[in-house]
Parts: sequence; C-alpha cells; structure tokens
Amino acid sequence: MSIPEAHAVKPADWFLFLLTPIFFSTNLIFGRGITGDIAPFITAFLRWAGSAAIMFPFVYAERNLCLAFVHGNKGLWLLLGFLGMGICGGFVYWALTLTTASNATLIYTTSSLFIILLQWLLHGRKMSRGELAGMLIAFAGVTAIVLKGDMNALLHFTFNLGDLGILVAAIAFAIYSLLLRHPAARAMPPLPLFGLLALSGALVLAPPALYEALKGGPLPDSLSDWTKLAGIIAFASLAAFYCFTHTVRAFGPAVAGITLYLMPPMSILMAVVFLGEIFEIYHAVGIVLVIGGVILATAPRRASSFKSA
Repeated sequence: MSIPEAHAVKPADWFLFLLTPIFFSTNLIFGRGITGDIAPFITAFLRWAGSAAIMFPFVYAERNLCLAFVHGNKGLWLLLGFLGMGICGGFVYWALTLTTASNATLIYTTSSLFIILLQWLLHGRKMSRGELAGMLIAFAGVTAIVLKGDMNALLHFTFNLGDLGILVAAIAFAIYSLLLRHPAARAMPPLPLFGLLALSGALVLAPPALYEALKGGPLPDSLSDWTKLAGIIAFASLAAFYCFTHTVRAFGPAVAGITLYLMPPMSILMAVVFLGEIFEIYHAVGIVLVIGGVILATAPRRASSFKSA
C-alpha cells in the first residue's frame, strides 16, 4: 500500500490516528473494570457475538465472497477466530483477573516483536542487529513489569500468572497478524472480513462461555454490566478497527504501526484515572524499555516501508 502525498492528509486523519491507540486501550480498561461482574469467556463471547451482529450487513452485502472464503478456508477462518478473538479475548479477560491493565498493556505491546521473531523462525527472515537489540531491550522491560522490579521474584519464581497469560496472548496476536497476510484473507474486503472473524470468534468462544455459565459464572445483570459490554463492542472492537483501517489507508501501514507505541502511556493514564491503579516506578522503567525496544526493533522495517512505498 502506498503512502498518500502529504497534501492529501487532512486534520481528520490525524484525529483518527490519535483515537486508534485510545480505542484499542479501552479493551484492557473495560476488561479490567468488568472483572468480577461478568465471567471472562462470557464477556468475550458477548463482545464478538455483538460485533458479528452489527457487522452482519457488510457480510451479507458480500455474501457470495464470504461464503466462498469460509468454504475454501475453514481451518484458517476458525484459527484466526481462535487466536485473535479467543486467546486475545477470553484468555486476556481471564488474565486481567490476576494482573493490572497497566501491566497488560505494556506486555501486550511486544506483539510486534514476536512477529519479527516468528518471521525469522518460520520464514527465514533476516534479523538485523538493531532488531535483535530492540527485542532484548523490550523483553527486559517486560521482565521488569512481570517481576514488578523485584529480581528476587526471579529466584523464588513468584511470577504473576496473569502477566504470563498476557504474554501468551501477545504471541497469539503475533501469529494472528501473520496469518492475516494469507492470500485468501488479503483478498477479502476489510469490513466483511472483520465480520467473518467476529463470527468465528463467537463460535470458538461459545463452548467455554457455556461452560462458565453452567458452572455459575457471573452473567451481565445490571445496567453497568451492559454499559461496559457496549463500550467493549463499540470502542475496543468496532471503533478501533475502523480507526486503524482508516489510518493505514491515510498514512500507510508503516505510520499506522506507530499507534502501537502510543498504547502504553495512554492505557496506563486511563488505568490511573478510571480504575484507580497506582503508577509504580517499574511501570516507568517498563514504558521506557518496551517502547524504546519496539521502536528500535521495528525502525528498519519502517524505513524500508517508506522507501518501497
């Protein structure tokens, strides 16, 4: 995708660019805020079932193309739903019952680093010294967050299971992102594809959500619960996807990727303001190391993207 000329970029484009990391960050804020009120996999199921229902008109408008995609790529379709909406949905909400939204956002930022690592492992992609150094620095930041700045935790293995769960989700999202480059997925229009993936996610999440319900997991039973769910659907799902897609088309994928770096400070600020979380020194260390490492690791790719655009 080529990057439009500078004169074609409007103030509204920059506004949506800034809204992208805010909307993506609301997922962890709402997810943390809803903890204890609705079971995690029930939350994720309702999120993606609601998103699928709202996106249905776009899927129906391209029904022949969508049916052909599903029939010809059932495994890919369900795997994308499992990774992007299942692991990065219900599993993340479960992890948020054990860790903070601030920690989760910082750790989740490493997804782009795992994309580089997986490309190196699976596709023989060459890794530059800058990328390797950036990955090591960012993972040092993740370690500082997971250990809460206490190296004794490493000796006594007192890790927060929720932090490690978010790290698993970051890896899952990296795999999900790579699979989105499959020719069949790239051939689909963005909105119908998103609707299909939301439906896939709802189908994958239905069994664990049903299990939670049968085991007495809390269901939404108040206006506050439904308001938070509506926020997850409207902001973290639909609005985030629309803003990111618009940013890619307005600025190109290289610039759009910068929105990932803006998530940690925005998410931590939102967690402090809306959830009453405390900003710790290790958060500051994590922000500097994670963001600095991600920027260093991805800078060569961004540069080459500009040259090839």
